[in-house]
Amino acid sequence: MLRIASALFLALLVTACGGREGRDVVRQDNKAFQSQTARQCLTSLKSADVKYSPLPNIEYGGGCRTIDTIKLMQFATEATNLGAMTCPLAANFTAWAKHAVRPAAKEYLGSEVVRIETMGTYNCRNINGGRSGKLSQHAFGNAVDVSAFILKNGRRVSVLQGWNGKADERAFLRRLHESACKRFGTVLGPNYNSAHANHFHFDMAKSMKDGSAYCR
Repeated sequence: MLRIASALFLALLVTACGGREGRDVVRQDNKAFQSQTARQCLTSLKSADVKYSPLPNIEYGGGCRTIDTIKLMQFATEATNLGAMTCPLAANFTAWAKHAVRPAAKEYLGSEVVRIETMGTYNCRNINGGRSGKLSQHAFGNAVDVSAFILKNGRRVSVLQGWNGKADERAFLRRLHESACKRFGTVLGPNYNSAHANHFHFDMAKSMKDGSAYCR
């Protein structure tokens, strides 16, 4: 396990090189998942038959950090480009893939989803990639961007082409967006702004005003 975690840590150093300045590793330790809540989250993943590897806590310059994060190794549906994810994000993402994506694909598209394409998780950057402003939830490994779905019959349904595309693809993607709003703190899609025309953004941060989910 230690060898795997070390290898994953080195991979994270490579993938952390985009976005905000001050992104180099400042400090890392192996004291992740010390709290009862964090350990309970790992237990829930195991009970859901999700395979993962815990990652060391890492603090980067500029305020970016990955605390109590994991690397998803295997779950019900294959997914691409997944890096460090907070355990709650991983738990909700894998549940969404199993209980929303798979049945919706069969209902609307008549096939099974064999792969979910994402644009990644951790990225040390500000919201909307701006040069200044508030850090994105990606800067904490607390967000994932989903861009497309590959079906067993070879068909690819992308958010960019499908959101306003064929009727079955529109229905499929809107069902996934709707179901995501029940699982994640923030859900952003093509109706939010042009920056999200090609993906769904999911993160676990709820509204600071009233603690409710933000869904657009």
